[in-house]
Formats: sequence, structure tokens, C-alpha cells
Amino acid sequence: MEKDNIMKKDDCIFCKLANGDIPTTTLYEDEDFRAILDLGPATKGHTLILPKEHFRDLTELSPEISSKVLGVARHIGMALMKGLGAKGFNVIQNNGEAAGQTVMHYHVHVIPRYSAKEMPLWTPGTLSDETAAEVLSAVKIK
Repeated sequence: MEKDNIMKKDDCIFCKLANGDIPTTTLYEDEDFRAILDLGPATKGHTLILPKEHFRDLTELSPEISSKVLGVARHIGMALMKGLGAKGFNVIQNNGEAAGQTVMHYHVHVIPRYSAKEMPLWTPGTLSDETAAEVLSAVKIK
């Protein structure tokens, strides 16, 4: 069932992809999301989960969509593992330019992994007591 009242931005490429205005290679679709193969994949099967409604990033995401997106990522990740023989998968979501977000429409990357040697996401550092205290002092979560 398609929603008739979906908020879209006319100038948003991901709104157009998510709502079928631009042809895509679609792996999954429901009333809230379209999951498509990424045109610049990190690995074979790299998939983008796009809400059909426009949200800039996680901070703007509706509670309804946020409660569903992880289940969609799980479903797609499991299908990629089964269908492509991936040994695991990453679920990645960037918020803001400084975090690597290049299209300002909330989306989730599901990236199949075939080997532990593929593209590390970050190099682990060390948390000092001073840094831990600074973060705890500055960040207040209610």
C-alpha cells in the first residue's frame, strides 16, 4: 500500500530514487522504504535503504521510521549473506558532512563483507581517563 501523504523534496535525488521517479535496481520495497544497489559500491551487493519520506538525517527521523529501519537492515543483510555468500555485513549511517554524509536525505548503507581483511572502518584508538571525564562532563543525555 503506497502512502499518499509522503513528504518529499522536489530537489532531492534520494526522494526521487526512493519513490520510483528515477529507475533503480531495487532489492526491497515496502510502504516506507526502498532499498537499492549503491551505484558506487564498497563491495558487491552494497545496498542503500532510503525512506520514501524526506528526512535530512537521524536527528530529523520520525519515531515511526526509526523504529522500522533496523529491522529492514537486518532483513537485507541476512539476504545478502545468504544470496551472495557474504560472511558478515556493516550497517552504516552518516549524519552531517563532517561524518561523511554526502546526500542530505537520511539513508542507511548495508555493506556485505566477504573477508575480515576488507576495508576497516576505523583504526581503534585508546580512551584516556581525561577524555572520558571531559565527555561525561560535556554530554548530558536525559
